Amino acid sequence: MASATSSSARHLFDESKKRLCARVGVNVNNLGSVARQVVRGSKSNEIMHQTLKNFTQVDVVSDYSHQNLQKMTLILQHVGYQYDVMQDSVNHLDYLKEQVTAMER
Repeated sequence: MASATSSSARHLFDESKKRLCARVGVNVNNLGSVARQVVRGSKSNEIMHQTLKNFTQVDVVSDYSHQNLQKMTLILQHVGYQYDVMQDSVNHLDYLKEQVTAMER
């Protein structure tokens, strides 16, 4: 009976050893798949990080451009005011020339 028990234990050990090897083989295949997914995931994470960084830079540049456009609009308005003042001065000069000419007569 001892040999029957030891042979069935050996058979059970061999069978569980085969199952373990089969599971390890499946897990190794799954590990390769998981490793590929991790590599893909890390690359897409890098791509997402770079995209976010680029978007942030574009957003900052857009804000600076908007601020510069507002400053240029203000400068244009001031140049318009200065032009109006100069135009008034030119008109005033014409009036003064007429007065001087009238005084010389």
